[in-house]
Amino acid sequence: MRTISFIIFYTIVLTLYALINYYIFIRGWQALPAGSRGRSIYVALFLFLSLTYIAGRILERYWLGPPVNFLVWTGSFWLGAMIYFVLFLVAIDFLRLANLAIPVIPNAWLANIERTRLVLFYGVTAAVLAIIVAAHINTRFIKVNEIDISLSGKGTASNVREAEDNRMERVTIALISDVHLGSLTPKNQINRIVTRVNSLNPDIILLAGDILDEDVGPVIHRDLGKAIENLYAPLGVYGVTGNHEYIGGIDEAAEYLMSHGIELIRDSVIKINNSFYLAGREDITINRFSGRNRKSLEEILEATDSGLPVILMDHQPFNLGKAAAAGVDLFVAGHTHHGQLWPFNLITRMVYEISRGPGVVDGMKVYVSNGIGTWGPPMRLGSRPEIVLIRASLNYS
Repeated sequence: MRTISFIIFYTIVLTLYALINYYIFIRGWQALPAGSRGRSIYVALFLFLSLTYIAGRILERYWLGPPVNFLVWTGSFWLGAMIYFVLFLVAIDFLRLANLAIPVIPNAWLANIERTRLVLFYGVTAAVLAIIVAAHINTRFIKVNEIDISLSGKGTASNVREAEDNRMERVTIALISDVHLGSLTPKNQINRIVTRVNSLNPDIILLAGDILDEDVGPVIHRDLGKAIENLYAPLGVYGVTGNHEYIGGIDEAAEYLMSHGIELIRDSVIKINNSFYLAGREDITINRFSGRNRKSLEEILEATDSGLPVILMDHQPFNLGKAAAAGVDLFVAGHTHHGQLWPFNLITRMVYEISRGPGVVDGMKVYVSNGIGTWGPPMRLGSRPEIVLIRASLNYS
């Protein structure tokens, strides 16, 4: 059944990919003069660009090297270009359709339609290239978002007294998510992220899933784990699984991450310094990729002392109300990328109760991170990669 689901999924994705590429191709083809040399160059270049991502992703399963990296990088930029070519072309086609009802296009443009099409061809191409460059540069500028919150345990006086020995009054948390370590992760970028996180001197570091970008092979080949080993906080570095850890193979991913200094919390809870609980859930896609079910939040938290605050990491920010009802004080997540590329942020705002940033749900504090890496196109438009620094005061009464 799972194999059939994969076949159906990839059939739909590849069909959609082919249709989008055909739409872009045919509109460009129509803009170039018939019989011109430009059309021959255009066909060859378009075929190359549209096939590079698929070819690169297939080849990297069997061979890792500069030629494959080139294909993956080129194809990934093409994925981003496709989005903005479609947006521009749909806008132009809408304008043409509107012109049939209400003339809005200057007659001079229509009188020399061949020239107008050629100008639009080069104009749209230049605009898309400019967007790609700007959006890629944006991925390099990491923003630190700082918030101050108060967390309170909900226990009785006896619970509180049991927590008094060596308890902390404040904890500083560095939260990052969606690093997506893989073929598209420059080593110097990972080193910059690690240096920046450590410079904040957090008490604890939390990685809210999608630490790896599917296949762990490119991560091992490029030894990216060596950089993340340098993350340091006195109370430790903790992470949870995301959907990409499951897509790439959860057992190998988990083993790799734990062998490089990240303690994964998988449907369990840890008491930190006798001051608060840190709970972590398996990603919600566990059933789809492994056939197993994740524990309920009530099962995970049943042994906790309600006199101490509870911080929950769950990669995807769903079921926030249920988490609040279970007694969680702070819910941290990632996954959304806040759309990563405009206008997809409009969609994530509709899908998720909180698409990014801080919020409160039934008294529970929430922070959904934009993420610090990218998936697919190595581009960001409409959001900055972020590190979240949470300064939490811990109250026990």
